[in-house]
Amino acid sequence: MKIAIIGAGNVGATLGRRFAEIGHTITFGVPRPDEYADADLAGPAMAVTAAASDADAVLLAVPYGAAKDVIDACGGLAGKIVIDATNPLGMTPEGLSLTTGFTTSGAEEIAAAAPDAKIVKCFNQTGFANMAAPAGSMMFVCGDDPEANETVCKLASEIGFDAITIGGLDKARLLEPLAMLWIHLSATTDLKRDFAFKIERR
Repeated sequence: MKIAIIGAGNVGATLGRRFAEIGHTITFGVPRPDEYADADLAGPAMAVTAAASDADAVLLAVPYGAAKDVIDACGGLAGKIVIDATNPLGMTPEGLSLTTGFTTSGAEEIAAAAPDAKIVKCFNQTGFANMAAPAGSMMFVCGDDPEANETVCKLASEIGFDAITIGGLDKARLLEPLAMLWIHLSATTDLKRDFAFKIERR
């Protein structure tokens, strides 16, 4: 599968390496490709529109606030699987927090901006170090297109996650707060970033 990763930060670069290891073809869409000429990436860096145009799936590994601009620049990404790894985070008087709540989600807002794309929420619930070595930690998947969900769930499983599809895209209203819990624990406890959530089956 040809996967375009939009963004080449910690999350994008890590997932790119993992996907390449299992045989997928990776490109990176970035604003200034020349700056990545010597970067340790799993595929070439190019303009966002060029990376997305020939891809089977597009992974959004940019800040949430940039996601709609990416979609607009790429003409809506109609027909493509779009994996939303973002979280709608912002600073409040209480510190870092979600900017949307249980009546909507960042993923649903992205879907509204790309109505002809197949939006799947995944890879937003943990830090990049766990993406490098999932060791069976959990990864939930949700979206409104069952085939796209299956594709992304398989992708997460193949790189080592215990991946489970949990329903339609409205379930992102649960997954984004779950990501906030991981961030909260990493920032406020001695767990730091060295932990992951797992499902214990009985």
